[in-house]
Amino acid sequence: MNTPFITRALSAVVAMRSNNEIGPTLGRVSLGQATKPIWTRRRFLAASAGFVGLAATASAAYAGAIEPFGLVVTPYALTPPNWPADRRLTITVIADLHAGWPDMPLPHIRHVIDTANSLRSDLIVMLGDFKAWYAFKTVPVADADWAAELARLKAPLGTWAILGNHDWWHDLEGVRHALADVSIPLLENDAVLLGRAGQRFWLAGLGDQIAYRLGYGRFRGVDDLSGTLARIDTEDPVLLLAHEPDIFPKVPARVALTLSGHTHGGQIRVPLLWPHLVPSQYGARFAYGHVVEDGRHLIVSGGLGTSVIPARFGVPPEIVHLTLGG
Repeated sequence: MNTPFITRALSAVVAMRSNNEIGPTLGRVSLGQATKPIWTRRRFLAASAGFVGLAATASAAYAGAIEPFGLVVTPYALTPPNWPADRRLTITVIADLHAGWPDMPLPHIRHVIDTANSLRSDLIVMLGDFKAWYAFKTVPVADADWAAELARLKAPLGTWAILGNHDWWHDLEGVRHALADVSIPLLENDAVLLGRAGQRFWLAGLGDQIAYRLGYGRFRGVDDLSGTLARIDTEDPVLLLAHEPDIFPKVPARVALTLSGHTHGGQIRVPLLWPHLVPSQYGARFAYGHVVEDGRHLIVSGGLGTSVIPARFGVPPEIVHLTLGG
């Protein structure tokens, strides 16, 4: 199959959803078990065309019409170095919402929020990329609407957010205002001390690492890792939020755990093909899941929405539920 074929196939899926032939609640909640980017539209479409040629029309229809509407809760339980073994903390991680039709309409966002609240975590964090932007988007979800859904998130230690690259690239002020209007705080090269006495920890949020596009494969970030960590002035453990996982090799052992999104797990996960679709300078090294290097821990969420094209294959949308210590 060629590139025009995938374009026609995905356009047909978009039309079906717009005509309500495919409903917004095809997915069901289940429990899953976990195991500077150059990702251009031309590269992604070319690779996707190859995938469709191999997988044929049925697989393409599944990738565009069914899997994006699934939802799994992926649990992790760990006690990394520099996190006290007796300090139990549960965290719900929401990454890459990409609100907008065809695959993240308002009813599906409600389903995500209801599921997240059902986990009853101590803390909820959101890792950026709040709005859909690609050409296949048929109907936007108004900022006030997706933000109102996020405002329903409840956790004793609050809901905290960072920004992603698409927030910076496409509607920075709109996203900022939407989150501010519902009193969801943004951490941008900043850190906050949370928890009661004897159970405290630092939650640090990094600025985006590819905030400005300078040309083909060239970016400038607004991240300041050293400045962010300099705000930490006690010995309490540290959690770091970073939209892109590529910062991980620079994260010091002082940080107990880094949480990232951005990659969508590769989004189209087919053997021999998917590593090339991961938007990371490290390829598949930080594509998805729990990564441990030199005693340092990283968890990369597969995220919820889609980027470039509204299709997923082998990487269902997920909410991460994390238990530390205890």
